[in-house]
Amino acid sequence: MAERTRWYKDMCFYQIWPRSFKDGNGDGIGDLQGVLEKLDYIQSLHMDGIWFSPLYPSPNADYGYDVADYMDIAGEFGGMELFEQLVEELHRRGMKIIMDLVINHTSDQHPWFQASRRGLEPYKGYYYWRPAREGKNPLPNNWQSLFEGDAWSWDEERGAYYLHLFSPHQPDLNLRNPAVREEIKKIMRFWLDKGVDGFREDVITMISKPRGLPDGFPLPTARGIELYNHGPSVHAYLQEFRHDVLSRYDCVTIGEAPMTRPGQALEYIREDGGELDMLIQFDAMRGDSFFTSYSPHPFFLPKQKYLWARWQRRMDEGKAWNLLYLENHDHARVISRYGSEKYRSESGKALAASYLFQKGTPFVYQGQEIGMTNIRLDSIDCYEDVQTQRKYAGMKRLREDQRLKRVWRASRESSRTPMQWTDGPHGGFSEGEPWFYVNQNYRSVNVLQQEEDPNSLLNFYRRAMELRKSLPVVRFGSYRDLRPLSLRLHVYERCARGVRLLVICSYADKELSFRPPRGYDLRKGRLLLWSYPDAELRGNGCTLRPYECRVYLFTDKEEALPAPRAEETDLSEFYGGAETAVEESGEEMAEQEAETP
Repeated sequence: MAERTRWYKDMCFYQIWPRSFKDGNGDGIGDLQGVLEKLDYIQSLHMDGIWFSPLYPSPNADYGYDVADYMDIAGEFGGMELFEQLVEELHRRGMKIIMDLVINHTSDQHPWFQASRRGLEPYKGYYYWRPAREGKNPLPNNWQSLFEGDAWSWDEERGAYYLHLFSPHQPDLNLRNPAVREEIKKIMRFWLDKGVDGFREDVITMISKPRGLPDGFPLPTARGIELYNHGPSVHAYLQEFRHDVLSRYDCVTIGEAPMTRPGQALEYIREDGGELDMLIQFDAMRGDSFFTSYSPHPFFLPKQKYLWARWQRRMDEGKAWNLLYLENHDHARVISRYGSEKYRSESGKALAASYLFQKGTPFVYQGQEIGMTNIRLDSIDCYEDVQTQRKYAGMKRLREDQRLKRVWRASRESSRTPMQWTDGPHGGFSEGEPWFYVNQNYRSVNVLQQEEDPNSLLNFYRRAMELRKSLPVVRFGSYRDLRPLSLRLHVYERCARGVRLLVICSYADKELSFRPPRGYDLRKGRLLLWSYPDAELRGNGCTLRPYECRVYLFTDKEEALPAPRAEETDLSEFYGGAETAVEESGEEMAEQEAETP
């Protein structure tokens, strides 16, 4: 057994969606050569490692999340030899590398599935196959795909239906079959022996389906999810992978966990027996939506603060570790959702300070650090993402302009536009024609322009990352929201061993008069980070400009400052009221959309 050092707790990670990061050979597709060229840039952000979205060979029905070969690197990204060179270079720099591991499903082009549909052994039982039922509805059960539509497709060669929780091109693996679990262990060993430092495990909470595949509760969407999300054997499978493979390497495991509550999360990541190290929970992206970003309501800061505080508190109580993020490849750009495109840089800084000084391991998604925004395209035909296309098709009751407005707000495609490096052709992403549209604001939003501006969002991220690494209170301290009910302010403290960090973030697009919470005197604190270059005080207070943020450090000596006391608030009761208010505002927004000419 390898000694588990939990090195990930002291690190910051950068997520790369390879196709859109940097094209190194001019073919219009991002690749590993482009990554090698930009390692100095990534390190300049004080990043300690990289999480790569899938690099495997794939027909790209879901851009790499439909894997056709688990033990190779796609030629379009540079192939295995270049990958090995990248791993060596990252380790030489003292950096870690995390691979995406997709084991809930494969591509329908994977050799396993092609053999399974022909009934060949041992692959015959690698997937979920069922005969047609008698009666009007021949489908094996009533489950629905998370990409809309039924979760079953008919295969003529096998003469049976196969299960796919996502696209029909992504058939689900049958992990009840021990042979399938052995295949997964081989894959894990292969990459860990290549020097990979861990895995981000895609929709890992969905890998166990109930025996018999019974009908689900008749929900309007995602029918059956209550049966297979956190399914009956998921912990047994993960414990098996931990015992047989992962415990023999000093690696990190991160589970993607849609629709997971903190109590459920602790069953996976509690340090005294959990199977994984961290979870990507979706509450970080629920501040403006009910269930998914396609069921929107206006951004409601008290709700988002409650969700942040709940995860901070419950993970601390349960001896588990948070993963912190604002963006990734599955969500539209956060400034277009939670912030303000008018105050792009300012709101980007406030959002950064809101999450970067919480307790946990932060991840930054490519382009987040320069404030990339959602792309506006004229037609649904311009979008290539399978989820976007199916969500659009499901909005039949809305007018065309309303459907496109929802797509602009929620599409994953907005997070996957090419990285904006310069104001030159194609944003400096490629010398060739890019595989997808470059956001037209690349002339004003790009790395080169922000490198030259000391007050840019990019340089704010650099200062914030460097600061959080220098402060033990960020690593060890407790978290408390000091203004939980404020509609415009996120004010929180981190406390440890007589040291307190006070983080102040305005979410208002106008000036606000601010006085600190009880127990704090800003004149006695040290201002460590600020978003406006001329931050001033007015006695023990200040006027916060639009989306202004500040970070203060206080050191208590001989009880010079009283211990701060936040008002005790029954947030569970408040949260119910907040959801009601959000529902009403969401209905109002829908009515306004319907009235728009």
